[in-house]
Amino acid sequence: MVFAITNPSNCPIAPKPPTKAKPLKSLLTVKCFASPHSVASGVVERPWKTSDARLVLEDGSVWKAKSFGARGTQVGEVVFNTSLTGYQEILTDPSYAGQFVLMTNPHIGNTGVNFDDEESNQCFLAGLVIRSLSISTSNWRCTETLGDYLSERNIMGIYDVDTRAITRRLRQDGSLIGVLSTEESKTDEELLEMSRLWDIVGVDLISGVSCTAPYEWVDKTKPEWDFNSNEREIYHVVAYDFGIKHNILRRLASYGCKITVVPSKWPALETLKMKPDGVLFSNGPGDPSAVPYAVETVKEILGKAPVFGICMGHQLLGQALGGKTFKMKFGHHGGNHPVRNIMGSRVEISAQNHNYAVDPASLPEGVEVTHINLNDGSCAGLAYPQLNIMSLQYHPEASPGPHDSDTVFGEFVELMKRAKQKA
Repeated sequence: MVFAITNPSNCPIAPKPPTKAKPLKSLLTVKCFASPHSVASGVVERPWKTSDARLVLEDGSVWKAKSFGARGTQVGEVVFNTSLTGYQEILTDPSYAGQFVLMTNPHIGNTGVNFDDEESNQCFLAGLVIRSLSISTSNWRCTETLGDYLSERNIMGIYDVDTRAITRRLRQDGSLIGVLSTEESKTDEELLEMSRLWDIVGVDLISGVSCTAPYEWVDKTKPEWDFNSNEREIYHVVAYDFGIKHNILRRLASYGCKITVVPSKWPALETLKMKPDGVLFSNGPGDPSAVPYAVETVKEILGKAPVFGICMGHQLLGQALGGKTFKMKFGHHGGNHPVRNIMGSRVEISAQNHNYAVDPASLPEGVEVTHINLNDGSCAGLAYPQLNIMSLQYHPEASPGPHDSDTVFGEFVELMKRAKQKA
């Protein structure tokens, strides 16, 4: 196929002749070649990926996208995360079990992945939704691309979707159930029906992310990343694994704690037999009201050992003390949430990941609200000095950051120290 342009001076891609110069007489020829096979079959291969996936939300909206990672069909609750960095820590945070995580930061994948940044031994989230997938990685610690990482772990991902529009919808309507699919055989109506039949409320998600047997944790934060640890007296902490992150354990170890990690259904009596200096109730996914066995365990331990609750552990403590929890409109997910530390008279930037919160008005007398989320005024921390209780609604280890709340691990150590001195 040949196109000839006889007057190049009128062509936008040809240089104009200089002033007072004679017109150019040469021809500009453009040749286009097409594969004979493509012409014969009527199909021309495109050098770019086309839309091959859909996200169907329970409100009836359908979002076309391109897939990466695993293929198939998956259902989950869609939440948005405002973190600018740390997508690998988010992927491996067990608290995201059953959820599609939509990143508001548009460019994801440029640092690849590496095994040092994992927060658990696998990915628990249902899928990843992003605007732009980086076509290359440019970090010296990278060992694998994001797409390959998700494929190996059977996690679905989509990109080239309007994440800003979906985020605005979630902020307006609240978290929505959605279905990700790369299967052309399934109609939009079938996927919509799947989203409306599935629910995450009242489901025990902790059992699926907890360890199955007790084990000892010994790893500390690596020296090149540690910024706040010294040689300290050793305290024995029993940590209940409701979906605990590795860096919570590393920070406790860096503060001088000897740690025994136990499953979510580990009997309180067995914990007390260990005579721990303190008990940690960890972060975890889902609805605290769906795990009454965990609430009973917390009740049996209160007053018999100092306790520290993080995220799910904070909510379980709230219920064990007689308070109520409720599902938030779209939750808190991100590494940039401002919190007022009432006890320390300062504002901390925090990393958060939860869809439920404790109602402070339902708590009994003597329980103190120690931290308040400045975005919406919700309860972000509790203390009950009479029973040696402290808790935070967010993640003080905050890997990859910020580290404003890291000193809370030192406060837990001091709580155990005071209790031991009084014993």
